[in-house]
Amino acid sequence: MRKITAIVLAAVACSASLTVATASDAAAAGSSPQCVKVRKYFNKGHDRYVRLANLCTQRTSCFIVVVPHHTDPHGRLPKGATKDFRYGTTSTPRALYVRNTPC
Repeated sequence: MRKITAIVLAAVACSASLTVATASDAAAAGSSPQCVKVRKYFNKGHDRYVRLANLCTQRTSCFIVVVPHHTDPHGRLPKGATKDFRYGTTSTPRALYVRNTPC
């Protein structure tokens, strides 16, 4: 009885790990490369900016600046470019992070 229980538990553990590995591979295949990187956040006058760099030298990259309780501004960067992107005024909250998105 113990031998049968051990075999069943081993089979369940193997199938569960195989399912997790397959799901993570599928999620990684559908995601876009992480090309847009934040260099710094800063204020200029009454505006909030984020300096972004496109680390992919072969293609244009798209991004979304995530700001809490506001619509998230989005944009695109040409290949290999660095740009100051205005995402709001000083009365809006500071951006949490920048998310890479497929174009």
